Amino acid sequence: MENVEGVDDVDDVIRSNAPGSFPYSVLRERHPALIQRVRDAFPYDPERQRALDALLRESTDPAGVMEPLPADAQDREQWEEWGSGEHVGGSWFDAPFLWAESYFYRRLLDAVGYFDATGPWHGIDPFRPFKQAELRSPEAQAELTALDRLAQEPPETQARALLHGSLWGNRADLGFQLTANATDTPITPLLADDSERLWSLLSPGAGNTVHVVADNAGRELVPDLLLIDHFLRHAHAEQVVLHVKPHPYYVSDATPTDVIDALRHLKQAPGEAGKAGERLWQATSTGQLQLLAHPFSCAPLPYAAMPDDLKKSFEKATLTILKGDLNYRRLVGDQLRPPATPFPICTSYFPTSVAALRTLKSDVIVGLDKQTEDTLNDSEPESWRTKGTHAVIQVRGEPR
Repeated sequence: MENVEGVDDVDDVIRSNAPGSFPYSVLRERHPALIQRVRDAFPYDPERQRALDALLRESTDPAGVMEPLPADAQDREQWEEWGSGEHVGGSWFDAPFLWAESYFYRRLLDAVGYFDATGPWHGIDPFRPFKQAELRSPEAQAELTALDRLAQEPPETQARALLHGSLWGNRADLGFQLTANATDTPITPLLADDSERLWSLLSPGAGNTVHVVADNAGRELVPDLLLIDHFLRHAHAEQVVLHVKPHPYYVSDATPTDVIDALRHLKQAPGEAGKAGERLWQATSTGQLQLLAHPFSCAPLPYAAMPDDLKKSFEKATLTILKGDLNYRRLVGDQLRPPATPFPICTSYFPTSVAALRTLKSDVIVGLDKQTEDTLNDSEPESWRTKGTHAVIQVRGEPR
């Protein structure tokens, strides 16, 4: 993996080969639980069941060998460019955690026939039932009802609440919930809070373009859309580009279909939620809100390796906001750096001002002051990085 400009000694790429570590538990516990949930959600035929069995054996055995994509896979050449030649044939656990985790989801789609153009399971999202259940949950309905009360508050209060709703909505991550009961834990103060800087970059009426790199569908995507509605409604942005995944990924990551589902869900809601849904639907129709599903959104690589066409797209943004834990790992690099490593240094390569709204669910973290790190290490030495009860809003950039 390439070094990030301005950061020394960044060779500690996170891998899954240490028993008892968080990455090890993802491959050994979370992925088998996910395969079982997928089996329970669909009546897959014997061929698909055998493929899931094979993936389960291969990816959970520390001695197992990572198999290649089928020779006729439409994206095999793309994955070769992303490093499959380096990692396929070796251990899942010895590969970089980001690479192995991403490849698992690509292989899972293959096992269930998602890319088989002549098969009955072609294009069927194996995670869709989980995403739909999130949208229909009582918690999701309660969050929409709260918008009626929020509408009575000043715009500044609304802005803060919607920003924090988008941030903490990441706790609805379905993959995380497979092995943690994160939604029952209390929200804690932010470990880093650059929210004032974020708003300073989005002066109303300045003709700003904001790119939002989405994370999860369902209960997380809805507050993201409500924040986007606030940007547009109060002229913090003239246009918003919402980056989503071109196909299902990491259980609950948002695809274009999930965006449409969320917009319909909002439109059908009563009160302020329905009004926001109508505005967002219209904004999508006029181009004020645009969707972008770039293949690199599903790459097993950090954003430092983004292709030129995606970089040029980001260059048009006044500010790019990246949501969630996976995007954070890709933004700063999935490596064990000292937590006090400055966030601006780790993101200096990014072509625009950039903000991260991230609930901590993995080991990587930068941009903390030493006192905060020491307090966390003393009070929660085993879990503060991964249990989803801490969050950051980190920003690099200065107002124009």
